[in-house]
Amino acid sequence: MRSPSSQIPEQFQLIATKLSYLLQETTRGLRRGGWMNWAAISTVTVLLFLLGVSLQTSWQVSGLLNQLGSRFEVAVYLQAETPGEQLKSSIAQFPDVSSIEVIPKEQAWQDLLSDLGTTDIAGATEGLGENPLVDALKVQAKTAAAVPSLAQKIARLRGVESVQYLDEALKNLTQLNRGLSQISLGVVALLTITAIAVITTTIRLIVVARTQEIEVMKLVGATTSWIYLPFVLQGITFGLVGAVLAWGLIFVTRQLMQTAFAQQPAFLQAVGEGLRLNAGQLVVLPLILLGFGSIVGIIGSLFAVRRFAHR
Repeated sequence: MRSPSSQIPEQFQLIATKLSYLLQETTRGLRRGGWMNWAAISTVTVLLFLLGVSLQTSWQVSGLLNQLGSRFEVAVYLQAETPGEQLKSSIAQFPDVSSIEVIPKEQAWQDLLSDLGTTDIAGATEGLGENPLVDALKVQAKTAAAVPSLAQKIARLRGVESVQYLDEALKNLTQLNRGLSQISLGVVALLTITAIAVITTTIRLIVVARTQEIEVMKLVGATTSWIYLPFVLQGITFGLVGAVLAWGLIFVTRQLMQTAFAQQPAFLQAVGEGLRLNAGQLVVLPLILLGFGSIVGIIGSLFAVRRFAHR
């Protein structure tokens, strides 16, 4: 009777033998595919490239919205008798507020005269009788989405005359992001169907070319799952190779864009910084491509072998 310790190496040897067989059969099938392999891989690459670009663009626009949202200032103009410091503490209690700057009317008047090119404050105010301006506050929101609601809250406070912010710019960027996402979703769905169809056709041709071998394997007692598992692995290979190529194209494209923005004026450089992905997104994006590519490969290969497996 064999001891448990002697059975363990035999189990590992059996597993290694099975893995070696699957690898050999998968490689043999890929060789049989010829140029059809390239058709499947290139289709998956285009699909995953567009999927990756879509996700990356959505993340980048969202990041740009958040960056611009933090720069978009809600300009608050107070009533003549209301000092800015009086409302600063009330506005600071709102959770969406990032920072507040009080601009006294005296400072605003000096800045205005400076822009007009005069330093004679007494002479400028002589005809008006007094400073015609009012205290103002510059309120920065934490996120772009919080700007409209924050402006509405501030406008309801006592002593506030008017509130201004770049509402249209935020709306346009948000609508652009939503529109791009919807278009990309439709294109990705269409290409997904195309990629599955190409993988199904490719693997089906490989199965037909190996019909005699499959019949022999059935006669010697091989199970259906064991016979057709290498074909499923071929589909997964198409998906993984396509994902790697797509990620490489996305990486090169992103580097070229960052280099181009770095050579532009300061404003465009700031926009380029807003389009950078964070560390988490840089890790998640290739994982999504690998996972989605594998799923497409599995679905395509299962469609290809299903008809033959039930014969």
